Amino acid sequence: MAETSYLGRRTVCLSNEHLDVIVTVEGGHIAAIRDRSSGVNPLWTPPWPSIEPSSYDPETHPEYGRNAESRLLAGILGHNLCLDLFGGPSEEEAAAGMIVHGEAGAAVFDIQVEGDTLTQRAVLPHSQLGFERRIRLPRGSRRLAIEETVENLSTWDRPIAWTQHVTLGPPFLEKGRTLFRATATRSKVIEHDFTGGKGYMKTGAEFDWPFAPCLDGSVEDMQVFTNRAVSGAFSTHLMDPARERAWFVAWNPGMRLAIGYAWRQSDFPWLGIWEENGSRTAPPWNGVTLTRGMEFGVSPFPESRRAMIERGSLFGVKGYRWAPARTRLQAAYEAWLEPAESIEVACPAA
Repeated sequence: MAETSYLGRRTVCLSNEHLDVIVTVEGGHIAAIRDRSSGVNPLWTPPWPSIEPSSYDPETHPEYGRNAESRLLAGILGHNLCLDLFGGPSEEEAAAGMIVHGEAGAAVFDIQVEGDTLTQRAVLPHSQLGFERRIRLPRGSRRLAIEETVENLSTWDRPIAWTQHVTLGPPFLEKGRTLFRATATRSKVIEHDFTGGKGYMKTGAEFDWPFAPCLDGSVEDMQVFTNRAVSGAFSTHLMDPARERAWFVAWNPGMRLAIGYAWRQSDFPWLGIWEENGSRTAPPWNGVTLTRGMEFGVSPFPESRRAMIERGSLFGVKGYRWAPARTRLQAAYEAWLEPAESIEVACPAA
């Protein structure tokens, strides 16, 4: 295995005839799933320079902010693992050094490539968790087979969050053009306004996918990315419990290219959809960021550990997962990037 460089970051690349899969050493992010023929990577590359999380210092890097998410944002790329927190730490946890979405986003991973498989491993010392992800990209395939293992290294049973924070960005993500499909059912808008008054969905509203109720009395079809000048939103969606397999697909009509993820609904019952469309003006966002997060995991909302446990469940489905003492948990999912003439063609068979 030889390290490569991507956007100035230490990375490892797994490739075949069709795709490059690029993983960062620090943070373990799947930074890119890149189509080799077109060069398109649908995953989000932030508009600010990417640095190693270990090099971030609030005094020398004020451009990334000075709060609990700054170290993560300094190095975030593409598909970020949230473990064992999905959301922000409490004030006390932040003062003790914990970052948004848990320490995995800034951990240093050991990464090895053997044949068609990339394996990344890290131990999260504060969370007392071991993590392993195996990404297999067979020769001639456009599909990644991904397996993850979380091991509770402690002698306590404990509740954890575990979310795949898949974020899409330009040029694949286009206002009013990029289309989405998902096996979502019951849905809910986040219960507080985190957009500084720039949100448009009705706070705390429950609805059926894909039509979200808006503040002005209209509804938003979430199957089309917003065409608003400035906006922000977060809603959560229960993936269809009647289906063993859950999935989402995004398709760009101009590129005729689709990216999708599929997983066992029992592993990750929730899909959170985060929208940032120039609403955040503080560093490093600076009012110029365009993203859509398609975040599937065991928790419905990004929130503190205390709030996650006190919520307990939503729509009768638990909002966290138990990690028994000295036990390993496993989950498997797949991702693909392929040409498609329509969003319907890009969707998996029922």
